[in-house]
Amino acid sequence: MSNFPTPAMHLKQEYESQKQFFELQPAILQRFLESQAAQIATGLLDSTRRVRFSLPDRVVIPSRQVGQPVTMTIPEAQRNEQVSVWLQRSVRETLLHRLNELEQSSDQAISGCAALLRFATAVHLVSSILPDGRSVSYRADSDEAIPSIPVEDRLPESAITQAGDAIVETGAAESGRGELQTPFVPDARRFFLPQWVAFDLSGKLLVGSEKDAEAHVQSMQRYVQVLHRASSLAPYMVACDEYQRKRYGILGQLINQGRALANFKTAEIIREIEERAEKGTLNRGLSISMPYFDDQNLVMDEVRFEVIPAGRIMFVPAFVVRASRGEQAKVNQDTRLSTSTRKHVLAQLKALEAAFLS
Repeated sequence: MSNFPTPAMHLKQEYESQKQFFELQPAILQRFLESQAAQIATGLLDSTRRVRFSLPDRVVIPSRQVGQPVTMTIPEAQRNEQVSVWLQRSVRETLLHRLNELEQSSDQAISGCAALLRFATAVHLVSSILPDGRSVSYRADSDEAIPSIPVEDRLPESAITQAGDAIVETGAAESGRGELQTPFVPDARRFFLPQWVAFDLSGKLLVGSEKDAEAHVQSMQRYVQVLHRASSLAPYMVACDEYQRKRYGILGQLINQGRALANFKTAEIIREIEERAEKGTLNRGLSISMPYFDDQNLVMDEVRFEVIPAGRIMFVPAFVVRASRGEQAKVNQDTRLSTSTRKHVLAQLKALEAAFLS
């Protein structure tokens, strides 16, 4: 076995080092850094044009030469920072560039402050901006890389509804009564964030509309984006236990619910084709945009193919079967898709084919 440290070990060591460096600062400095980190995080996430933040007036630096930490001061003229962009440029890139410049400064105090701000901002993104979720366990479907099927929780239901188990009604409460809580359905409580579960494990829609389901998927995608911004800012954050727990919880839920949304949309396409066939309105051509969830890029995408060319051709269900089988052959050869996404797309196409087999 090799004794050389692995990349994961390097990241873990760096994370622990930065955490200890932050905890070395007095409490008042920690709070100041956290307030500035919140402003930097806004610039990393929002489409703002200007971000202002400040370095503290002092910083505690570990010193091997002295044998104990040394407090260094930062002149007032060097504390205030402002990053601005114009036109279509992203403030995020400019902000990251400025943080890199500060961290590479020859002034040890400024360099240390920049490192502390980077750590505090990454922690803020993961711990403060992202809601916490339930303790969950997923299993993978056959040989899939990312587990996305929730494992049944065999623990008995609590008689007391916890905050993560229900939606709290915020309207006017009746006199003498507490807040009204509407418990999530059991299937939703098997996921990391039940409030964003739109489909149960059988694919049944739990929310009011397809648009609501899309909004839930978009919320989960934004959650993943925040995690990505944190690890882009400070790669060592992947060694943080909270980061890994939240990443595991949201990825499994997003992939599960994204596929369920795609299945639901495909069922709606089948229903619409059947209705239009009965009305005889498909005799001028038919093209299908069949949705699927790409588990590599974590986005909804579409497979587009022609069933009947434009013109006066009478619709026959066999046309859908033939077009679906032809598209299955193409998908089988599409190396741009992950193995699990390809499997998901093929299942969609086979469902379409089966619906029109005579």
